[in-house]
Amino acid sequence: MNIAILLRALSSISWVVALGVIVLAVARASRGRSFKAATGLVIGAIVAALVLTTISAGLVFIQPEERGIVISAVAAGGYRDTVLQPGLRWVIPFAENVIIYPISRQTYTMSIAPEEGERYGDDSVASRTSDGQEVIIDASVIFSINPNRVIDVHIAWQTRYDQDLVRPLARGIIRDEASQYRVDEIVSAKRIELIEGISETMTEKFEQNGLVLVDFVLRNIQFSSEYAASVEQKQIAEQLAQQAAFTVQQREQEAEQAREVARGQADAVEINAQGTANALVIQAKAEAEARLVKAEAEAQALEMIAAALRDNPEVLTFEYISKLAPGIRVMLLPYDNPFLLPLPEFGEAEVVIPTPAPE
Repeated sequence: MNIAILLRALSSISWVVALGVIVLAVARASRGRSFKAATGLVIGAIVAALVLTTISAGLVFIQPEERGIVISAVAAGGYRDTVLQPGLRWVIPFAENVIIYPISRQTYTMSIAPEEGERYGDDSVASRTSDGQEVIIDASVIFSINPNRVIDVHIAWQTRYDQDLVRPLARGIIRDEASQYRVDEIVSAKRIELIEGISETMTEKFEQNGLVLVDFVLRNIQFSSEYAASVEQKQIAEQLAQQAAFTVQQREQEAEQAREVARGQADAVEINAQGTANALVIQAKAEAEARLVKAEAEAQALEMIAAALRDNPEVLTFEYISKLAPGIRVMLLPYDNPFLLPLPEFGEAEVVIPTPAPE
């Protein structure tokens, strides 16, 4: 429990008690009744109230996330040169009072939504880009008071540092940085660069005024209705172009597959044709070799026959006769045709009658 608050409560109670005793004494005196102890009670209640009030006025409890500035009627310049650190501290009652400042992180939001920002209503930042387009920026500034410069903040801004320092400083920096980029750069490639530029400039400005920038959050960026419509049409066109490119790529892949199939079929036909041609060549070679062997065999046979005929001429006559019908005993030949072959002698007497020549 905060002892300083407890003492203030006891001081208030003591004053109520003292007032009650005074009222009771006055009431009894008005009725003609004596209240001998009234004077002592009144004095005691007043003394107790004064003591508790004095003590409570001199005690201040500083939380860990706070720092206290002592405004003094007896110190030079009207304030102490050092701030009060966390804990229970003592100041001169009724001659000094303490103003407490938070050093924890604070967030100041500027939003187009009425209930999101520190100010009710549209508190977004409107800015012009380098190409003349208007952008609406929602942002949050997370900051804290430098613990070593709480007195400087109090002297320069008092408790108005969020409204009179953070807000206008942040809005001006956002507008200046956004004006250096085109609208398409802000929403795409240069968004991170924009945030870094705002953070760097804001850090420097805050440091000059006793504040510490913790983070800058670019919450949202909106455009004019005309530019938003053009962006939407551009996105639709890009999607259609991508779809068309995908269709072309798909058709190219299908064509490439068809070419591969045709190439495979052609290779198969070529392989089959080569196989057939090789088979025909092999067959032709085999037939040629067979014919050659046959011709060589026939030539050898003819040579053997010729040799046999040279040695035995009668063999030809015998072969000739043997080819005739076996029952022929008589042959009629033209009178003027000589015998091609000599006739062998027959065992029985045969008569050969020449046929007369036609008249």
